[in-house]
Amino acid sequence: MVTQQFSGSPDEADLRRADSLAREIFSDVANKWALLIIEALGDRTLRFSEVLREVDGISHKMLTQNLRMLERNGLVERTVYPTVPPKVEYTLTEPGQGLRGTVHRMCDWTQRYLGHIEEARDRFPG
Repeated sequence: MVTQQFSGSPDEADLRRADSLAREIFSDVANKWALLIIEALGDRTLRFSEVLREVDGISHKMLTQNLRMLERNGLVERTVYPTVPPKVEYTLTEPGQGLRGTVHRMCDWTQRYLGHIEEARDRFPG
């Protein structure tokens, strides 16, 4: 494990750690599959196969990778039941719900400025 050393005040170190963490999380969740999984889960608890059906076009492997990443970042909670075959369910955590709200606001922003964005793109060559 690498320990980062920061110079400056403790507040500056906290800001740098927060900035570094934010970059990591944004890099992880800023992909279409993660956002679609978050939206598919919504306020529900779903089994793996249900998430797979809800997220059109995602492969088994890509769903597995993204669910693990979302769980690692504390956005999804995975519950395994000791049954045969094993039953596994996924639910958004409180931070996952918060991110879902942010995604909804981004979608609202897109709808609000869609005309402006399309006009700007039409003016841009190539």
